[in-house]
Amino acid sequence: MDFNILISNLTNPTLLFFILGIIAVILKSDLEIPQPSSKFISLYLLFAIGFKGGQELAHSTFNAEIAYSILFGILIASIIPLYTFFILKTKMSISDSAAVAATYGSVSAVTFVSAVSFLELQHQDFGGHMVAIMALMESPAIIVGVMLMAMYDKENSNKGNLKNIVHHSFTNGSVLLILGSLIIGLIADSKQAEGIKPFTTDIFKGFLALFLLEMGMVTAKRFAAFVKYGMFLSFFAILIPAFNGCLVAYFSEMVTTDIGNRFIFAILAASASYIAVPAAMKLAAPKADPGLYIPMALGLTFPFNITIGMPLYYAIINM
Repeated sequence: MDFNILISNLTNPTLLFFILGIIAVILKSDLEIPQPSSKFISLYLLFAIGFKGGQELAHSTFNAEIAYSILFGILIASIIPLYTFFILKTKMSISDSAAVAATYGSVSAVTFVSAVSFLELQHQDFGGHMVAIMALMESPAIIVGVMLMAMYDKENSNKGNLKNIVHHSFTNGSVLLILGSLIIGLIADSKQAEGIKPFTTDIFKGFLALFLLEMGMVTAKRFAAFVKYGMFLSFFAILIPAFNGCLVAYFSEMVTTDIGNRFIFAILAASASYIAVPAAMKLAAPKADPGLYIPMALGLTFPFNITIGMPLYYAIINM
């Protein structure tokens, strides 16, 4: 691993604001970001990354590599919840196992945004189609998780609601916004799009820093509720994402040789959803404990990926 990259990532202002959020909670500070502002920042990040991806995609030529990349992304999002479910089932209930498996099979838009910021620091481009792939990878894991729960949970009362879950996973606000922004960016006139470039590009990192400040505070508040579940889930929340990220970083070369695209694939495979999946699991798995999968994704996997994971996957790709 290139330790210069690691040090650069650890001193990234956005990450430092994440750490500041954790410190604020530890010190019992009254620092907080108002809920309406927090929601606006979340919507802004999804809108900006989707629109920029659509603009890049508009200047790309659809080819076999993009088609294979889309299939590769959907395959990753389907296999990860499948194998992790059976690992989790040895220690947890069926509902909890399905919810956690779906969490780690789906993707984190915020981790994706952080990965884009990391690539910018390395002066490395990536294809606009990767934004579409990220959005498409949100839903398969949710669907697989619900199917597994329907198969193995004899008391599950949501067996007939698969259609509703599929609908919800595709119309979830975060998925809809990023897909919609992608399509708008794709069809928008390039000259007209230049008019909003200061909003979608120039202030992007500032809003990301504020968002991660809040994520740090949320992480610190929820982590205490997770500790009581023991070391099994702690190891799972770090080792499984690391395994997925390293594996995909290596094998993504079969789909694309572009370093930026391979890195995005790795971070998507390593990330865990804490927005789309909790919303879907609230409907699909009411017996599943959010005190498990939200702190796992937000308190362990997310910090691991933005500190150690990203430099690790990038180093593997550049080997």
